[in-house]
Amino acid sequence: MTNSQTNSPWNLPNAITTARILLVPYFIWLLFQPVGEFQITRWIATAVFVLGISTDSLDGAIARRRGLITNLGKILDPIADKALIGGALVALSVLNEVPWWATAAILVRELGITAYRFAVIRKRVVAASGGGKLKTILQSITVGALMSPFDSLLPAWYGYIEATLLVLTVALTLYTGLQYLVAASKAKD
Repeated sequence: MTNSQTNSPWNLPNAITTARILLVPYFIWLLFQPVGEFQITRWIATAVFVLGISTDSLDGAIARRRGLITNLGKILDPIADKALIGGALVALSVLNEVPWWATAAILVRELGITAYRFAVIRKRVVAASGGGKLKTILQSITVGALMSPFDSLLPAWYGYIEATLLVLTVALTLYTGLQYLVAASKAKD
């Protein structure tokens, strides 16, 4: 592979990430559709969300394996994650299925770290940390559990599992945000 090919932002991993961003309006639209007896639209919305969020590891794996890591990909990837997860949380809060305090806590952290990344982009690109990746995985699992209609199939205690997942997700999200701030204060610009 030539050097110009590996540095080009127009590659397969970035196309996958862009497709993930383009899925967001569709699955949010599905969330707001009337829910019938079998909750088909909610199952489809959940499937679209899972499909979108699962491509997060796919695009990264392809980029690393083929040497196609780009600064654009490092920027688009977390934006895609935030659009999927943030969009789902806001929609679920509007639908009164997720408390606004949890959505606000997660979004403030996510938007704050994204703003920081853009503020320092001329000096360096801040890639996701290991804790940030774990946070995204936990957010993905939690949002998938919250948006899915599993609660109609499982016993009442399933709600406690969802609530526990949400609290753990908020805690890890805020903790990793603090980690970024500590690392940023120690970084030499």
